[in-house]
Amino acid sequence: MDFGVACFKESGLDEDHATLFTRLLVNCDLRGVRSHGSRNFSGYCSAFETKSANPRPNIRVVQETPATAVLDGDGTLGYWPMVKASEYAIKKAKAVGVGMATVRPIGHYGSAGHYTRICMEQGCIGFSVQGYIGQGDAGGAEEKPQIGYYGNPPISFAIPGNEEPPVVLDAATSIMADYQRGPEFDAMLPQIPAAFFKSIGYTAIASLLGGGLTGFTLPEFEAVRQQWPSAQMGGMVLAINIGSVVDEAVFGAEVDRMVSDVRDTYAPMPGYDRALLPGGIEEEKMAQYRREGIPYGAPEQDSARQVAKRLSVPLPWEE
Repeated sequence: MDFGVACFKESGLDEDHATLFTRLLVNCDLRGVRSHGSRNFSGYCSAFETKSANPRPNIRVVQETPATAVLDGDGTLGYWPMVKASEYAIKKAKAVGVGMATVRPIGHYGSAGHYTRICMEQGCIGFSVQGYIGQGDAGGAEEKPQIGYYGNPPISFAIPGNEEPPVVLDAATSIMADYQRGPEFDAMLPQIPAAFFKSIGYTAIASLLGGGLTGFTLPEFEAVRQQWPSAQMGGMVLAINIGSVVDEAVFGAEVDRMVSDVRDTYAPMPGYDRALLPGGIEEEKMAQYRREGIPYGAPEQDSARQVAKRLSVPLPWEE
C-alpha cells in the first residue's frame, strides 16, 4: 500500500486520491483478479504524469433528482469519481428504493466490481458498466473487423446472500478475451453463433448505459477531452435497496439456497473440480491470501520497477 500511495502522489495525486486508488488496485489482487490489480501501477501513474488524465480533478454533482445523480469527473481516471457515484447511488436507494449515478467524462475505471461491491456491502444489489466515445465505429479499414469480437466493456452485478458467498459477476461483455483472436477462435463463430450474438448484444447495451446515458457526447465536454485525452469514457452505477421490496433475510436465504444447490447438484465445467457461481472463487482467494499473503508475480514486479525508476520511489523490497 505505502509504495502505491507514494507513486500516485509523485504522479500528482493528493493523499486521499492516491490512497483510494491504491486500495482498489490491491483489493483486486486480494480477490485474485490480478489483471486489474497492482500490475497497473505504472500505466495509471503514467497517465497522470503525462497529463493524459487529470491528477487534481474537481469532482462535483451537476444534476440531481431523488433517484439519480450526474457527476462531472473532470477528466480524471474513473476510480475516484465512480466511488463517489456509488455512494450517491446507495444514498438514493436507501431513500427511495433505487438509486443511479453516472459520471462523465472520465478515463478507465478498472474492475466494475469495485462499485457493485460497494453497493452490496450496504445492503443493495449493485450494477455497473462503462462505455467510451465512438464505441461501434470500426474505422475505415479496407477489411471490416469481425463483429463477433465486437467490444469488451466492463460489466458487474453484485448480489449479497446471508451465509454463502455473494454472487458477484465481475467481467467483460465479450464471450472471448481480448487476446483470443486467430483461426482457432474464428472457427467457433459458425459453431456457436448464439454465444457470439449474445455478447454482441451485451456489449451494445453496456456501452450505451455506461456511455451514452451519461451524456459524455455533449459538446461542452470536448474541451475536457482535448485537455485530458484519457477522458473518453463514462460510467454508471445502479443500487437497488433490497429491503425496499423484500425482507433482506428472505432474499439472502434464496441467494444462499441457489449458491449451495448449484455447488451440490451440478457437475463442474470440464477441467474444474467444483460447480460455483460467479464470486465464489474470489471469496476463497480473499480468505486464502489474507492468511498466506497476496502473490506478487513478475507482472506486478515489472510494473513496480518501471514506475519506481521513473518517479524515484524506492522499491519496497529494496528499502
